[in-house]
Amino acid sequence: MKALHTIAFILVIVGGLNWLLVGVIGWDVGAIFGGQEAWVSRIVYILVGLSAVYLAVTHKGTCKNCVADSSAPQA
Repeated sequence: MKALHTIAFILVIVGGLNWLLVGVIGWDVGAIFGGQEAWVSRIVYILVGLSAVYLAVTHKGTCKNCVADSSAPQA
């Protein structure tokens, strides 16, 4: 399960950096693979999206910082 979490985390970072590049300079990393219509780009986009869903659903149970913070006393 740790390997799946690590892969998902890396893909979400890649997706976040892609959005940063799109927002700042208007360049999409998917253009390297032939643009949004290319099957390679579509697979990467789908994997990034699925990784985000996976991390959103499993985050509380796997994130050591959140698990540690949840046991901290509330102010």
